[in-house]
Amino acid sequence: MRTAVIRRVIFRPALLLCGSALSVGLMLATPAAFAQDAPTPDDLRALRYYVEQDEQAAVTAELRRLRTAFPDWTPPEDPAALVGPTGGPAGEVDDIYAAIARGDVAAARRMLSETRRSFPDWTPPGDMTNLLATAEAQGKFDTALSRGDAEGALRIGLATPELLRCTRINNTWRLAELEQSRGRDAAALAAYRQIVGSCSGESDLIATIEKADAVASEADLRALITLAGNRLPGSRAALAAVQSRLLAGRGGADAGSAATPPAAAKPATPAAAPSAGPAPAPVAAPAAAQPATPAPGRGVVAAAAVASPLSRLPASGDGRVGSTRSAAQAGDFRDCTERSTNPRSLDIAYERAWCVYNLERPLEALALFTAAANGPLSGVVKRDARYGMALALLKQDMTDAASRIAAETDFDTSQRRTVEGIILDQRGVRAFAQGDYPAAIRYLNALETLDGSLRRDLGLLRGYAYLNGGDKATARTLFERLNSELETPESRAGLRASRS
Repeated sequence: MRTAVIRRVIFRPALLLCGSALSVGLMLATPAAFAQDAPTPDDLRALRYYVEQDEQAAVTAELRRLRTAFPDWTPPEDPAALVGPTGGPAGEVDDIYAAIARGDVAAARRMLSETRRSFPDWTPPGDMTNLLATAEAQGKFDTALSRGDAEGALRIGLATPELLRCTRINNTWRLAELEQSRGRDAAALAAYRQIVGSCSGESDLIATIEKADAVASEADLRALITLAGNRLPGSRAALAAVQSRLLAGRGGADAGSAATPPAAAKPATPAAAPSAGPAPAPVAAPAAAQPATPAPGRGVVAAAAVASPLSRLPASGDGRVGSTRSAAQAGDFRDCTERSTNPRSLDIAYERAWCVYNLERPLEALALFTAAANGPLSGVVKRDARYGMALALLKQDMTDAASRIAAETDFDTSQRRTVEGIILDQRGVRAFAQGDYPAAIRYLNALETLDGSLRRDLGLLRGYAYLNGGDKATARTLFERLNSELETPESRAGLRASRS
């Protein structure tokens, strides 16, 4: 029997890593690391600008600053000599930025190559290369979505964290909508939940909650709105109005009948109700039968399925690792997350991964787990990182991807039982939803063999699988056993359906 997962915070994916890594590196560098005899073309950029603008006072001040910074450097008698091919590109740089801004990645790449050939000593500024890489990744992300490749789009997003930030909220919305169109409501809801847990604009959160209404149960919807209200106390009145409006539109949707068991939440496996005629028709399963969600894990952390820029971090060196680990061991995942913002080494990224996983932020956890699995850490940590990777994928209902990780990894016995159990659970529920009742029975029987028992909601689901597959006798036996163990409206409904 799997434990319920904490449902609270959400993403800001590693997906949180920002440009501060550069400034940290500069702060830690020694003075000798920056010693040089003459200014680089980038150092001369401001001076060239002032010369071009004919701002003599600024030229004089900048020359004074450069002489102080580079005492062995002698500037040309005529500063105008710095403008032109010997001083580095000027207008070309503006043209490259303009091409990036309009999304013309091919033109930007072409102009960048031409500029490098014309100015061999010139190095493109970091923000230019970052913007270009992001624009290129955005194009690939768009292509993946247009092909209906949600997993490919997610891989691209994790490899380029900028794509999944709140400033590009539309990307996560589109990814969620694609998941919904494929019938993967749990994955869509996970994406919406991550937005609500990390973005802070009232209009963005309300729009996200409205989108989530199509894939969320009433309980899920209330939880999302509560989370948003806790993050934005000043918006609680507006959120309450949204909740009233959305719930009003659901009026009596969860009424049940003898043949269609009562729906306590959003059905994970909707199916047609049986007809009154003699031929057996598919019977809807109880809504409680949701695909399993991996339980929170601890121990050594897990890795993700995709390469991430975080993998470039050193194995250790971030001085916050001790306090972060202590918070994690105490179960204070929020404090752990706050202490490990923008990890500067893989050991702290590893600790952070479990904390954000337990705060319902599987996308960020996946990126951090990937870094740990791909980095220079011990073999045990790499294995446990891949375990976390599998859990994060399963949290997003990406069963097949998690199965591939499991097949390629030598998990310990406990890890393998956990991962394989969740995979069987999710596949059983999905097979029922797709009307493949024999497959649903096989998966659920295998899960019972693995665990030694079957969760009650899955036991009911298996009964309906037998019933819809035409085996009323077995279905009735299962429902009678469940009803004798604990008589509930669901078990009584199953009995009535199997006797009709």
